Amino acid sequence: MTAAGFNRLQEELKHLKITERPAVIKAIAEAREHGDLSENAEYHAARERQSFIEGRVLELEDKISRAEVIDPAKLTGNTVKFGATVTLADQDTDEETTYQIVGQDESDIKNRLLSIQAPLARALINKSVGDSVEVSTPGGSKLYEIVSVEFR
Repeated sequence: MTAAGFNRLQEELKHLKITERPAVIKAIAEAREHGDLSENAEYHAARERQSFIEGRVLELEDKISRAEVIDPAKLTGNTVKFGATVTLADQDTDEETTYQIVGQDESDIKNRLLSIQAPLARALINKSVGDSVEVSTPGGSKLYEIVSVEFR
């Protein structure tokens, strides 16, 4: 994953441990004060939230401990690989789009962060500027030309 993605995971983990955990513990304590736990919706909701938080904390700790952080700015070349920022031209419409190929946990298509697992990213890997790639989409097959490859 990129350093930015790694930092986002660390920030989420920190937020869960410092803010969310204490808040849910307080909510459970308050719900217990209301008496009968078997019919206490607040208590059950708080326990469910606690379960979610603890599961997410474990998941994030695992991902962070196994993460291999790659700085795309230290990479060079005109071949598409992880971390590359790729500008593509749709060969039907000549419309250009730019994506950065990132790890699965940091992908966000609205911000043009394309998961390495995405069909488009897999089609682009090891291709160079000027190459054409064909990608199957729900709307049919699309043909793109690689206009540029940068490492920022």
